[in-house]
Amino acid sequence: MQKFKKIVFWFLVGFAIIQFIPIDKANRPIDRRKNFIDVKKTPPKISELIKNACYDCHSDETVYPKYAYIAPFSWSVKSHVNEGREHLNFSVWETYNDDLKRSMLTKSIQTIENKVMPMPAYIIYHKEANLTDAERALLIKYLEEILKSKTY
Repeated sequence: MQKFKKIVFWFLVGFAIIQFIPIDKANRPIDRRKNFIDVKKTPPKISELIKNACYDCHSDETVYPKYAYIAPFSWSVKSHVNEGREHLNFSVWETYNDDLKRSMLTKSIQTIENKVMPMPAYIIYHKEANLTDAERALLIKYLEEILKSKTY
């Protein structure tokens, strides 16, 4: 029993110490001239879908949930946000070249169709990101229209 108490004690000490490892949760300022929704003059319904389902990980407008302030969960959340922004960042849409935009739109359509995005783990804590089939179809149609018109 003494050994168990020591293990628990050191676990709690370690947990307390890791809370002091800072994670940068600051968002960069948004330039509306480069932001996808603003540049594309996205309709309100589509904007709402994109913001609810995509923007936390794929923009510089991340709203961190309360659990993102507790290590080690904060590390995982920040890692997902960094990875999401690396693949597609709607906040800097206008900085991408046309080939990259086309590729990102195509991959976005595929991940939405295959229900890979939003990630199932994200949906658990963000019910507004759980897109219905009709919402997925609407979002896909919008992205396909951009692709067809070549107005990336």
